[in-house]
Amino acid sequence: MSIMTSFENGIERLLVPVATKLNSQRHICAIRDAFILTFPLTMAGSLMVLLNFVLLDPNGFIAKLIHLGDLIPNLADYQAIFAPVLKGSLDILAILIVFLIARNLARTLGADDLLTGLTAVSVFFIIYPAGENGMLSTQYLGPQGLFVAIIVGLLVGEILSKLSKSPKLEIKMPEQVPPAVSRTFKILLPIIIVTIGFSIVNFILLKVTNGGGIHTLVYNLLQKPLTKLGDNILSVVVMTLVSNLLWIMGIHGPNTIAAVRDTMFAEANAANLAFAQANGTAWGAPFPTTWALVDGFANYGGSGCTLGLVIAIFIFSKMKDQKDIAKLSIGPGLFNINESVIFGLPIVLNPIFIIPFLLVPIVNVLIGWGAMMIKLIPPIAYSVPWTTPGPLIPFLGTGGNFMGFVVGFVCLAVSVIIYAPFVIASNKAAKKMYEEDLTSNTESV
Repeated sequence: MSIMTSFENGIERLLVPVATKLNSQRHICAIRDAFILTFPLTMAGSLMVLLNFVLLDPNGFIAKLIHLGDLIPNLADYQAIFAPVLKGSLDILAILIVFLIARNLARTLGADDLLTGLTAVSVFFIIYPAGENGMLSTQYLGPQGLFVAIIVGLLVGEILSKLSKSPKLEIKMPEQVPPAVSRTFKILLPIIIVTIGFSIVNFILLKVTNGGGIHTLVYNLLQKPLTKLGDNILSVVVMTLVSNLLWIMGIHGPNTIAAVRDTMFAEANAANLAFAQANGTAWGAPFPTTWALVDGFANYGGSGCTLGLVIAIFIFSKMKDQKDIAKLSIGPGLFNINESVIFGLPIVLNPIFIIPFLLVPIVNVLIGWGAMMIKLIPPIAYSVPWTTPGPLIPFLGTGGNFMGFVVGFVCLAVSVIIYAPFVIASNKAAKKMYEEDLTSNTESV
C-alpha cells in the first residue's frame, strides 16, 4: 500500500506542477484557445464535405443504401449548395488563427485585443508572398500557412501589447473626440512601428530566400518535417500517451496538448479532406496516420476509451458504487463525455485503473492503424464530430466503409477485455480493504 502511495505522490510531485504551468502559460493558452474558437467553422466545412460525398453523391454509402439517386434526379448537382462552406472555413484557417492568437495574447496582457488582432491580420498579409501577375495566391491562407500565422500572432501580440503601454508612443486626443477615434489614435504609433518593422524584415527575407519570403522559409524548414512527424504512428502513440497521463493527474489532456497536436496534424487532415473532396472517396488519402486514428478508434466514451470500462463494470463488477457510477455515465459516455468516470470512479491517481487507461488507447490506435495498413479500411479522411457514438466514427470518417464499423466494434470489444481484469482486481482490492477495516474495528472493540 505504501508503494502505491509513494507512486501516486511521485507522479503528482513531478507532473502536476509542469502541466499546471503549461496550462497557464499565456502563449500556449493563446494558441490553444484560438484553435478551439475556430473548431465550429472547420467542423462545418468538414461536415459539408461529408454530406456531399456520403448523402448527395449517388455513389455515396447512404445515397446507395436508400437509393437516393433514384428518388432525386440530378442528385450530385445539389453538392454545389454546400461546397462553398469549405472556402469560408478550412481554406481561410490561417487568417482566423493569426487574428485570434494575437487577440487572445493582447487580452491576457491587458492591451487592446481587437486592434491587436486586426494588426496581426495586416502583418500576415504584409509578409504574404506575391502571386503571379499580381494575383494573391490562396496557398498559405489555409492550413499550409498555420506556422506563419502562429508566429505572427504571437509576435504581434507581444510586441504591440508592450509598445501600446508606453506613454511616449501614446497620442492623447481631446475629451470631445468620439471614443472609437480616441481608441485608434491611442495605439496608432505602435501599429505603424509594428507594420513598418515587419515590412522591413519581410524585405530582407525576400532577398535571403530569393523571393520566397517567410512562408516558404518556414514551410520548408519547419512545417514539412513536422507534417512528416505527424504522419508517423510513433508520434500518434506518444501524443496519446501524454494526453492520457495528464488526465490521470486530473488535468484536461486534450486541451493541454491541443496547440501542438492541432498544428502538427492540421495540414495532413486538410490534405486528406481535400483528397476525399476531389475524388469522392477516402481510399488513397495521402496521410493515413493522423490524430484521426485516436478519435476514430481510441476515444470511445472519451479519453482512455472509457466506454469499454463502463461496459466492463456492468459485466464484471459486483460493487454497487461502481455500478451506480456506470449507470450515470453510460448516457454521456455514448457521446464521449467521461468526466463522471474520470472523477467519479475515479481514474485520477487510481493505481489500478491507470494502467488500462494508458494501455487501451494505444492498443486500439495500433489496431485501427494496422487495419489501414493492410487495406482492410481506408484512412479516416472525413472529420466527424467528437460526440459521435464510438464505432460510428470510423464508419463515417472513412466515408461509410462497413469494415470501419466492424473494426470500431473490435476496438470496443478489446477495450472491454483489457479493462475487465482491472475491474475484477478493483473489486478484490475493495473487498480486502473492507475486511481489513472490519477486522481493525472488531479488534479495537
